[in-house]
Amino acid sequence: MVDVKKEEIFEALKAVIDPELKRDIVSLGMVKEVDVSGADVSVQIELTTPACPLKEQIASDVRRVLKGLPGMGQIQIRFTGRVAATEEKNSLPGVGHVVAVGSGKGGVGKSTVAVNTALALSRDGARVGLLDADVYGPNVPTMLGVHEPERVTESKIVPARKHGIRVLSMGFFLNPDQPVIWRGPMLHSAVKQFLYDVEWGELDYLIVDLPPGTGDVQLSLSQMIPVSGAVIVATPQNVALEDAAKAVTMLRKVNIEILGVVENMSYFICPHCSERVEPFGHGGAEAAAKEWCVRFLGRLPMDPAVRTGGDAGEPPALRDDELADAFRTIARNIAGEISTRQHGVPRSIALGKTSP
Repeated sequence: MVDVKKEEIFEALKAVIDPELKRDIVSLGMVKEVDVSGADVSVQIELTTPACPLKEQIASDVRRVLKGLPGMGQIQIRFTGRVAATEEKNSLPGVGHVVAVGSGKGGVGKSTVAVNTALALSRDGARVGLLDADVYGPNVPTMLGVHEPERVTESKIVPARKHGIRVLSMGFFLNPDQPVIWRGPMLHSAVKQFLYDVEWGELDYLIVDLPPGTGDVQLSLSQMIPVSGAVIVATPQNVALEDAAKAVTMLRKVNIEILGVVENMSYFICPHCSERVEPFGHGGAEAAAKEWCVRFLGRLPMDPAVRTGGDAGEPPALRDDELADAFRTIARNIAGEISTRQHGVPRSIALGKTSP
């Protein structure tokens, strides 16, 4: 049997194109190690994010091109992941990317998407923090079953740790029935403290659950730190999408790009007859994403597990079922979109369009 050479491996791998970045994995520097033992080859590939949405496709393409080499034996592929941090000024120390999750109105499941996206990214190997900036209705403590920070020192707040992520919420500092009645300057001060007076540590992603609508918290966040982008959560019906459009316009005006749209409560599977029911219509958020020239990140069903898991502090993203897979798909699409933009892929290519 003919021994395979490293030079041949690298040359063959130039034919493997990252589906998101549209460049070969060798020129992107993703091929970190190639070990050859006779005819057997081991390849280490460093993904641009642990939550790479197309890892399986990359692995398949690597095997395909290597199997075409003469004398090839066993092929082992090892994946690692490294999230490249933003290089913008005033970035939050130690935090790679800040991702805001917003909506045009309340009641569309924005906090549910924020919590489960954070958990799904963490399960894929990313270091994740979750800031509950929805000061008027902080539901994250209930959804995660954690009600106080790890500790508070004279100078810093140490966020709680739950299910592998770091968590901070205004709800940690309020009585359950205590409303927040604040004007803009107080909200601005609270957001600043939750960003800079917290020991977030080294994070790949900080997910920020925004209040619904277009208010002072969104404005304060945009003024303080670079935000890698925002995820908009909406239900399929026109009423929700009209409000979502306002949120998109507002975020763009304060220079926060839209990473994509999530359609929540998209459908319901009847437990008795297994019929698919679409109480709010279907496809409205996906159509809106096309209109806004942003990525459609995925759809989520109406499922009792969302309520029961959220009420019990055990969100559905922690499970191993179709609902958890839906959240994982959305999280991976968000990570892929951030990576795509960071590498300068034109939006028309990233969205699969021939023109912007």
